[in-house]
Amino acid sequence: MGNWIDACATTDVDDEDLIAWEYAGRSYAIYNTEKGFFASDLMCTHEEQSLEDGMVIDCVIECPLHGGRFDICTGKALSSPASVDLRTYPVRIEGGRVLVDLPG
Repeated sequence: MGNWIDACATTDVDDEDLIAWEYAGRSYAIYNTEKGFFASDLMCTHEEQSLEDGMVIDCVIECPLHGGRFDICTGKALSSPASVDLRTYPVRIEGGRVLVDLPG
């Protein structure tokens, strides 16, 4: 069943980029990658820096503060100083809209 929330239009996120999205007082990142759309928490797990200005290359996001990298698809921390994985959320596309399954 899930708690699917309409986050944005697919056209709102450029190829190999992300946008910040706020919902119920929390911040999320919505990514558009070569493998499709993904969602995660917006803040880097290293020092709570926003990933909004980070660089997306393939399916990796690099934090703009200290360069920690995360796998966008899984949230796995890939390089120092990031050592704690990002929380990710299921995404589906319906009618040109990006829907994110958030905890109820």
